[in-house]
Amino acid sequence: MAKPAKQQTSRIVVGVDGSASAQDALRWALAQARLSGATVDAVASWEQPIAYGVGYYVPLPEGELAAVTAKMLAERVQQAQDDALPVEVHQQVVEGHPARVLIEAARGADLLVLGSRGHGGFAGALLGSVGQHCAQHAPCPVVIVRHEEK
Repeated sequence: MAKPAKQQTSRIVVGVDGSASAQDALRWALAQARLSGATVDAVASWEQPIAYGVGYYVPLPEGELAAVTAKMLAERVQQAQDDALPVEVHQQVVEGHPARVLIEAARGADLLVLGSRGHGGFAGALLGSVGQHCAQHAPCPVVIVRHEEK
């Protein structure tokens, strides 16, 4: 008699950049994971800045940028997690442009969750460039969580 196939757990990918909108997206993804029994992949990316300051920039060591990003991600996940109803969260820190990193992370996922706007861009924009790109190119459904100022 054959063993029944192991049921694959659904997976939700959420982009975390430290912004209030991304924190709302992380909370939404965790709540959805509780309802659906999914795991969450919390993904943060980093890149060396192309330019910094006026006319020059000082590159930081690669390990330093990765460490700062990992610390931010761990803090955000800890703040969003409900101790009474914890969700399995896998934290990923990846070098690269956020849109490219998130689309790659979303391969095989059931859902990609993003905040409506991160740190960059225009303050009045309803959807940032990363969210726009992911909504158009992601390999799975995308949820955009809008941050409401209180």
